Amino acid sequence: MKSIVNGQVPAKQECISKTRHISDALYVLNGKWKFPLISTLSAEPLRFNEILKLVEGITPKVLAKELRDLEMNGLVDRKVFSTTPVTVIYETTAYAGSLKNVLYELEQWGEQHREKVRQSMRDDKTDVDNPLKRIS
Repeated sequence: MKSIVNGQVPAKQECISKTRHISDALYVLNGKWKFPLISTLSAEPLRFNEILKLVEGITPKVLAKELRDLEMNGLVDRKVFSTTPVTVIYETTAYAGSLKNVLYELEQWGEQHREKVRQSMRDDKTDVDNPLKRIS
């Protein structure tokens, strides 16, 4: 993995270290639900069923597992209130706020990537519709 930073190729050990840090981050944030959950909960604290309604497509079983994972990694707090029935609220921690720039950059990249895919699909359709393009 060689990338040039400020005109210099980083040392092998530096590349290994950076790769390890990225792997650690991806291990904590893996899966398709972590970022949508963090993003949803960063807007306001919510109860389990409220999250279930807002995060489209997630099942109760998966939501419970993802919330436990996020809580274990210090990104979400689970607050239990002794009411009848018991009230449980989930909210992001201050530590989760450190992901704000990451979320923004991923959102920007996702938008650009989606447009690139759309353009590619338009180009492919044009190629299919144009018999001269298929020949070359």
